[in-house]
Amino acid sequence: MTVTPSRKLRRRWLETLLPEVAFDGWTEAAAARAARQAGLDQGEQALAAPRGVIDLIDGFFEEAGEAAKADLAAQDLSGMRVPDKVKAGVLAWLKALEPHREAVRRAVSRGMVPWNAGPALQRGWAVADFIWDAAGDTAEDYNRYSKRGLLTAVLPPIVLYWLDNPSEADLDDYIARRLAQVSGAGRTAGKILGPLLDAIGSKGPNSGKAPGARS
Repeated sequence: MTVTPSRKLRRRWLETLLPEVAFDGWTEAAAARAARQAGLDQGEQALAAPRGVIDLIDGFFEEAGEAAKADLAAQDLSGMRVPDKVKAGVLAWLKALEPHREAVRRAVSRGMVPWNAGPALQRGWAVADFIWDAAGDTAEDYNRYSKRGLLTAVLPPIVLYWLDNPSEADLDDYIARRLAQVSGAGRTAGKILGPLLDAIGSKGPNSGKAPGARS
């Protein structure tokens, strides 16, 4: 994958910022200090993160997502049941976040305030999307939305549980139970949403896109 200049600069910025986030949080002041330490001028900062801290948080989770994708690509998931593939995806993502657990905790705290709910939701959807892709899901109808939507909804409680440093066995069991719960909800939702979305023409030219995606 080609790494853009903006992403290279953002990585450089994050390398300096992440050690400070655990103490100071994802603040503009911490970001400004890290930018100076990384030797980024105003133009480079604007290219790397035009929205400031929000873009830096997005970049942090994007990097974790790419690491999780690479991890999943190296695994043989072919013999697994679909729920186990999804669980493997969640675990791969958490493994990628592990080195910066406190940065995740700070991001979660920031994401809980209303004015940051939108970016947090988009990040969750992106994670759910690549996990389902790795699990082999190719749905393009309402099932695509419901699977990713339900997984997006269950990721926050999983992250909160993970932040408390559970044992590996307890974490595995918790994720399995959460996924089983949303699987049941998904089957119920499918019975209701399927005929409804078909009736209103959900299979038009914009089908298969995440909520809020631009055409």
